Amino acid sequence: MTKSLLAISSALVLLGTSVLAGDDHKHTHAINQDGAILSDADSAKIASFDILAAHAHRNGNVVTFHMTTNGLAGADVPEATGAVGGAGVLSYVWPTSLDPSAVGFEQETGILALAATSHPDFDDTPLYDENGDGDPANDGIVWHSHWVVLTPTETCGPGALAVRDIPEGETPQLPATWPGFPILLDSPGFTPLFDGPEIAINVGFKSGVELDGMSYDGVTSALRVNANVHSPLLCVVDVFDIASGDLSLPGVVN
Repeated sequence: MTKSLLAISSALVLLGTSVLAGDDHKHTHAINQDGAILSDADSAKIASFDILAAHAHRNGNVVTFHMTTNGLAGADVPEATGAVGGAGVLSYVWPTSLDPSAVGFEQETGILALAATSHPDFDDTPLYDENGDGDPANDGIVWHSHWVVLTPTETCGPGALAVRDIPEGETPQLPATWPGFPILLDSPGFTPLFDGPEIAINVGFKSGVELDGMSYDGVTSALRVNANVHSPLLCVVDVFDIASGDLSLPGVVN
């Protein structure tokens, strides 16, 4: 495990995630998905964010990321606050071993993760009209996809994580579909697909990106925009579940 992954794993421990505090993760559920990371159900968790399995498979340059939950995936969304500052975000996340440069970010800037998110107070997909009403700026509550670069960020709280900020005056390499927020966030337009307890996202990569052996994990979490909308902009404030239990990225795409 890299130093960055060790730091993030330690950060999740400090966030108090119960699954890191001794869950033995005995695989008692009959989920037959080859190579899946399996996780026990936990009635103490929100069912739609209680992970039973996380897995991914590849067909050429397309990787399909899956997550199976103990409830109806996507059923719970954040309550609107009426303001961007302090707004909540709920997410299904697949941290990967890929370098951020694989999708167009600056190299070696953190942990590249695919996320499906919902947040009613702002819209960070300016190129897409998820709810189909002709206005691309009012559908943040509809589940949509992002690439994010995560880093341990003490200013979010002891041991907390954040989507990496872009400091004022800096112009790092960014994907073509970067939505303009001053963080390492991309809005690639891959549609999350829901089917009962399952969420899946089909993700296309450029030719030349080495996908064989890519490792991954599954996480469900809550984030929050800084109340003052200052650096750091977007902090992880709660981790509901981690498929592996320790963020070791044991899943492998072949």
